[in-house]
Amino acid sequence: MAWSALAGATLVGAAPATGVQRTRTIAPGIQYSQYEISVAKRVARAHVLSLDLRDARVRVRLLYPGAVAARATVSRLAAAQGAVAGINGDFFHISETQHPGVAVTGSADGPAIANGHTLKAAVPDGQRFGPALPRGATTKDVLGVGTDRTARLDRLTLSGSVTTAQGRLPLGGFNQYALPQGSIGAYTSDWGGVSRARATCGTDTLRSAPCSADTYEVTIRGGRVVATADRPGSGPIAAGTTVLVGREAGARQLRKLFKGQPVQVRHRLVAASSRVSYLFALGGFPVLRHGTPLSGLDDTTSTLRTAVGIGDGGHRLLLLALDGAPGYRGGLTLAEVAAVLSKLGATDGFNLDGGGSTTLVARAPGASAATVRNHPSGGAERPVANGIGVFSVS
Repeated sequence: MAWSALAGATLVGAAPATGVQRTRTIAPGIQYSQYEISVAKRVARAHVLSLDLRDARVRVRLLYPGAVAARATVSRLAAAQGAVAGINGDFFHISETQHPGVAVTGSADGPAIANGHTLKAAVPDGQRFGPALPRGATTKDVLGVGTDRTARLDRLTLSGSVTTAQGRLPLGGFNQYALPQGSIGAYTSDWGGVSRARATCGTDTLRSAPCSADTYEVTIRGGRVVATADRPGSGPIAAGTTVLVGREAGARQLRKLFKGQPVQVRHRLVAASSRVSYLFALGGFPVLRHGTPLSGLDDTTSTLRTAVGIGDGGHRLLLLALDGAPGYRGGLTLAEVAAVLSKLGATDGFNLDGGGSTTLVARAPGASAATVRNHPSGGAERPVANGIGVFSVS
């Protein structure tokens, strides 16, 4: 692989690059670089994809394994969808030791949109599986690219309802592994075949709280109730079918429904900051806004990180993944990630799942598929819930 030196190797005053930055073009408008960062007696190796969204040949799409409640490695996801590069995405439900017997779903914490299609909404803040959120952040925060081909940070909130002859009920969840207490959630074929029981476990503030004993499930097909059950079920959901899962007050409302009754379910994600429709969006949390790091970012815990920077008025994306080789596992703190993204030219920064999930793949010249470029800390790729795919079209 041929590399060329780039000017301006110093990234930030507190974290200068110690090695010569190297880069190559993967496809028009898409570059892959790597360099070393020295900070606080640690050295981290960064792998970065730089995307020019002004180039009409560059596309950014959600990588996911065809179902919300599923996992796959980034390289497998990229190969399946024909991506030339990509990184891992949102934090996700990876273990369930606190609720024995409840299936592990692999579902992501935050909202997800793929090719303009809404896949899921966000779990309650207190139920997420990622690290503590920075002050003011929420599971509803997303990185998105709109129909205007501009990247931005935003917040996507679920707006939905279940309407019957008796009235309208609010929808509290959509294809997510945890529902707010007392709510009703809707599940579609996008969910997959994993049991929906985990959605009724925990509380809005305590993930490890027991599963609810007061649950109910209703299946809607063709706009009418076709089945009911006392507990959430499992198995694939047919296209055109919606399964409603209720807990506590939500379950009591669903028990009023009966087979053959007309029911209409509506759901959409409402953006807080943009009126432009999103073609792609996934969850995580912000670390940099309008050129300023978020207040109170952790500056003591260093680990492997995956992050995204937005620059050039939303027309450039920087996808960053740290290397997990033994000599580089010291990683970066969140405060250092924000500083590095800023020096690279980002005005906004978004942190994704890190540690053993951190993976960056890129296609070599002449290769048929993208392969892993960093060293995953576990020695092999970890299957993840979703990722960011980079595509080149002619």
